[in-house]
Amino acid sequence: MTTTTVTGTAVEPRLRARRDAGRKLLVPYLTGGVSADWTDHLRAYAAAGADAVEIGLPFSEPMVDGPTVQEASERALHRGATVRGILADLREVRLDVPLIVMTYYHLVAREGHAAFCAALADAGVRGVIVPDLPLEELAGLEQAAAEAAVDLILVAAPSGTPSRQREIARRSRGFVYAVSAMVTTGERAELPASAGEFAARLKEHTDLPVLLGFGISTAEQAVAGTSAADGVVVGSALMRRLLDGATPADLGAQVAMLRDALDAAYR
Repeated sequence: MTTTTVTGTAVEPRLRARRDAGRKLLVPYLTGGVSADWTDHLRAYAAAGADAVEIGLPFSEPMVDGPTVQEASERALHRGATVRGILADLREVRLDVPLIVMTYYHLVAREGHAAFCAALADAGVRGVIVPDLPLEELAGLEQAAAEAAVDLILVAAPSGTPSRQREIARRSRGFVYAVSAMVTTGERAELPASAGEFAARLKEHTDLPVLLGFGISTAEQAVAGTSAADGVVVGSALMRRLLDGATPADLGAQVAMLRDALDAAYR
């Protein structure tokens, strides 16, 4: 039997503790390998008050990513970024925030469930999101993730039936990722009013933190989203600035602004 050496900060205990202390959770996103200094952006996020960081593994055929994150993935792939290279970079980074990988099932299946999850744990990653893996086909990855002490975070969509949403809430680990609307990721002019209602429904089925994502772009939207949700995931707004030349310090300042807005709204 292979023993996995588990490193990194665990997702669920950290997010539960912060939520229970009255803090609204902030999880910024970064495409792995998008720039030569990409791990400096991770450090800047953590220093700016991120409660966890979501790291996207670049993939040539993304299903849920909007144009900004697709562009970031294409840039990373053009630079030669690979899953193994990104995880090797992460092994050199030790941050006191949980690291979560977002990936597509093709990349998981290519390595094999057990090998993929063990590699995540070895790199200090303690959570994984695989949005294109159907609930009905989850069991194998679910078992491998549990054995590697990696939280398999499930995505709940408002189009799902109530029974499906309950099952996702029951089986998710770390937190439940609530999609704000049936769209790909990307910046939006405004947050749908139904997003908060959906987050509130999910919270009826789980004691896990429920985080809202897809389209959270501004401090005002982050505050509005957390009126019902326990926190937000912010991706495209940060990646747009990075693609336009923002430095780690610049993005750190943007994350700090979001952090300050959430803290001020819920003191």
